[in-house]
Amino acid sequence: MMSIQTVYMIDRQRKQYAATKCMESPDDYVCIIKKRTRTLEQNAILHKIFTKLSKEREFGKKKRGVDEWKVIMVSGHSVATGGESEMTLGIEGEVINLRESTAKMSVKRLSSLLEYAIAWCAENDVRWQDNEMINNE
Repeated sequence: MMSIQTVYMIDRQRKQYAATKCMESPDDYVCIIKKRTRTLEQNAILHKIFTKLSKEREFGKKKRGVDEWKVIMVSGHSVATGGESEMTLGIEGEVINLRESTAKMSVKRLSSLLEYAIAWCAENDVRWQDNEMINNE
């Protein structure tokens, strides 16, 4: 049984390795080639922003958790970049926001979300210590 592998197509050698693995795979396996999604570094910075906001800011006159800030920022970013915001009734009659998935965002799209979130922080007096976003503190 083969394990799941991810190969980042960043140079000719890795592309050749991926081609070889595809050719050697059993007939009932699938090879998927897709655009790379967000980086781990981008994800870490984004979650530092949401964590800081959850500790320091209110939204709608109420403290919000990390997951709520994520929904707030992703929804705002979508509208700000020409996307849509869809609200619908959920299974139990609750109002839900059907939003874009950050896990499926491209590196470029997540960079845009980071810029949006950082700009929002700057406009709303959320201050960062030197290197706070990049240090593991």
